[in-house]
Amino acid sequence: MESVLVLIAQPGSGAITPDVVQKFGTLERWLHPGEACEVTPSGHAEIPKGLLIDIAIVPRHNRRKRLLIADMDSTMIEQECIDELGEVAGCGEHIRAVTAKAMRGEIDFEGALRERVALLKGLDANVIADLLKHRISFMPGGKILLATMRKHGAYAALVSGGFTAFTGPVAHSLGFDEHRANTLEIVNGTLTGRVHDPILGAQAKLESLHDLITKRGLTVEDSIAVGDGANDLPMLKAAGLGVALHAKPNVQQQVQCRINHGDLTALLYLQGYTSAEFA
Repeated sequence: MESVLVLIAQPGSGAITPDVVQKFGTLERWLHPGEACEVTPSGHAEIPKGLLIDIAIVPRHNRRKRLLIADMDSTMIEQECIDELGEVAGCGEHIRAVTAKAMRGEIDFEGALRERVALLKGLDANVIADLLKHRISFMPGGKILLATMRKHGAYAALVSGGFTAFTGPVAHSLGFDEHRANTLEIVNGTLTGRVHDPILGAQAKLESLHDLITKRGLTVEDSIAVGDGANDLPMLKAAGLGVALHAKPNVQQQVQCRINHGDLTALLYLQGYTSAEFA
């Protein structure tokens, strides 16, 4: 199947110069001058050391996807919500350490989630609204990604191993069509330290991908998935185009596309959108 080489630079860097393009092949077209372009490759090229660009080879066929499925924590937002809850609960350092291990795939996700949630027992549920207002920030490019894909008819789902108390507001703010996540048990306005079954982990993310494909009457090739952690891997590997965004090293090694310098608009360049088409 014919493919195209896409170069994507850190936004605002202007790192993709004509000289850089020549190192990889022949320029086909600019997606955004200095920041993203398509190249007809000429042999194998190494990224010059210190150059803040990402390289991806994507099929030309069925390039614009009709389904976006995205992780939330450290993907659509810049934080890990359970880590932020842990800070408020006074056990932030411990929870962050467990989160990091879980995202690297070093420990069981479900067990790690239950362990961390148990440490939140007794926390006032009102802190969630405060965190959303003051400590949760969106990953750059997210709103443009959602608006552009939906403008062109795509369906967007936020599928997270985090919590519905966060995915609901985040999905609404960014423009997702739906969201799926775990549910914290709250009784009389207080977190009980438990999470409702079943746990939405790696397998559930994969099942969500296939469920959404079936419900929308699509094929796997119609989908693009983005995430950063080990629990995203099955979903990323199964999607028509799987993108590891600023992901853990072991995740990057196993997926089709890696974005380490671009923001979420990189997913649009991968699909062949020019910046002039951004919503």
